[in-house]
Amino acid sequence: MLNTTLTGSATDAPPLLIAHGLFGSARNWNVIAKRLSDRGQVISVDMRNHGESPREPVQDYAGMAEDLAEVIDSHGGKADVLGHSMGGKAAMMLALTRQGLVRKLVVADIAPVAYGHSQSHLIEAMRNVDLDKVETRRDADEAMQGAVPEAGVRAFLLQSLDVKARNWRLNLDVLEADMDKITGWPEGIAGQFDGPVLMLSGAESDYVLTDHRDRIRAHFPAARFAKIPGAGHWLHADKPREFEAAVRIFLDA
Repeated sequence: MLNTTLTGSATDAPPLLIAHGLFGSARNWNVIAKRLSDRGQVISVDMRNHGESPREPVQDYAGMAEDLAEVIDSHGGKADVLGHSMGGKAAMMLALTRQGLVRKLVVADIAPVAYGHSQSHLIEAMRNVDLDKVETRRDADEAMQGAVPEAGVRAFLLQSLDVKARNWRLNLDVLEADMDKITGWPEGIAGQFDGPVLMLSGAESDYVLTDHRDRIRAHFPAARFAKIPGAGHWLHADKPREFEAAVRIFLDA
C-alpha cells in the first residue's frame, strides 16, 4: 500500500485524503494537513514511484486511482479527497471509477484533459546531478541552476533528494517512460461523479481554462469553480492560507 502520513485523530466523519502532484510527496503537504486536521484526520500519501511508496512498473491513472482506493478502504471506506495536478487527475479517476469511496472532491489546478507540456527536462536535470559529489543540498542546488533557473522549482525538486543516501526518492525511469500518461488523460473514460466537486485553480495558472468546463461538467455535473488571486499552479504553496480556507469552507458546507 502507499506510504501514508496520518495527521490528527480519526473521528466519525470521513478523513481527508491528500494526493500530491508529480515529483512531490506527502511531506509537501505537512503544514496544510496539520491545519486541516482540526476538523478530522488527514491522510497524506506518497503516490506510487514517489517518496517511500512502492516502485511500480507503470505510472497511469487507473493504477494511481486503485492505489488511493486501497488507502480509503483501509481507513473506513469513505473519504473526502484532495488532489493537486497529477494527484488531482488520480483523484478524479478514483471518483469516476469508485464513486462510493468519495464524499467530496477537491481538484487543485488540473482538468481531465491531455496537456501538451512535458516535465522530462526536470528529470534530465535531476539525473545530471553527480550525486557522488553532493555533500549538502546546496551542492545539488548549485548543480541544477543551469538547467533549472527557477529557484522555487529547484527547491521543490530537492525535497525529494536524500543527500545521505545519495539518491532521489523518485523512480525517475518510470516517470520518464510514462510522462505521456502523466500529462495526458485516458481516452474513453465515460464515468460520472454526481457528488460535490470544487475545481480550485490559481488565478495566474493556465492549467484550467474556460474551454475545459464542458469536459469537466460532463464528468462532474455538480462541479463548482473558484480561483485564488495571486496564485499559480502550485497554489497551495503560493497562497497556503487562502487555499486552506477555500478547502475548509467547501468541505464543511
